[in-house]
Amino acid sequence: MLSKEQIESFWRDGFIVAKDAVNARQLAALREVLAGWVDESRVHEAPFGEPTVDGRPRFDLAPEHTAAAPALRRVNNPSEVDDAYMEAMRDSAMTDMVADLIGPDVKHHHCKINLKLPGSNTEVRYHQDFAYTPHTNDDVVTALLMVDDMTPENGCLMAVAGSHRGPMLSLFEGDRFTGFVAPEEERSLRAHEEPILGRAGDVCLMHTRLAHGSEPNRSPSSRGLYICVYSAADAFPIARNPMPSRNEGMIVRGRPTRRARLCEATVELPEQPIRASFFAVQEEASTAPSIPGSGR
Repeated sequence: MLSKEQIESFWRDGFIVAKDAVNARQLAALREVLAGWVDESRVHEAPFGEPTVDGRPRFDLAPEHTAAAPALRRVNNPSEVDDAYMEAMRDSAMTDMVADLIGPDVKHHHCKINLKLPGSNTEVRYHQDFAYTPHTNDDVVTALLMVDDMTPENGCLMAVAGSHRGPMLSLFEGDRFTGFVAPEEERSLRAHEEPILGRAGDVCLMHTRLAHGSEPNRSPSSRGLYICVYSAADAFPIARNPMPSRNEGMIVRGRPTRRARLCEATVELPEQPIRASFFAVQEEASTAPSIPGSGR
């Protein structure tokens, strides 16, 4: 599915954008289901829905959510509850692309929808995914399938090319887990950031160690991402899944293995979330009083 040049770009820069990650039928189904979930959210005032396997609400709402201006911002593990999302995660060109990068044996870790509806204030502070989902090796890919066009105006992903080859950055302030890097690190990263843009049906394939973040949606257009996290079959989690799923460990390409491949790395183990999504974790840390001596 991927060319030699695309594969080389991924390992050099830490990400690529590839076209036609799902077919037209699959994309239409994803969009229809998501529109239904947005409409359903209008009658709720707090996170809602059938709980995930760890008891948290499946659907997370931003604080500014109202019936007239819904702000559904997260759907946890949609492949558990909808066939279209299961198919896109397991049986699409996107899955084959991931196998080109870290295959032939690939397994599923978790999935989610991150949604920025018009007027949403959702911001993602800079972080590296591997700090949330550390494994025995870093052959872990985050596939961000664009359910809508992703533009500079609607809160596109911003990333720093090559940062996956640098150090793991702390997501702690002292002993408190914030879920994002320190302000000085964020300023340094943002000086080198670039936008990741694409059309609905494209996918951004992102290395788990790539530093990235995003701004709120300042446009009248929705920005939905269906995010699927995959690992090589011989990469095993060393921390509990922050978004546990009935489908965790599902082999989507190739065969399973009982042999864990180890890579040399140092990573802080994350604190496990108790809210519906990590957006709330970052929000709470952003507004909490500074720790004396921390410089914040």
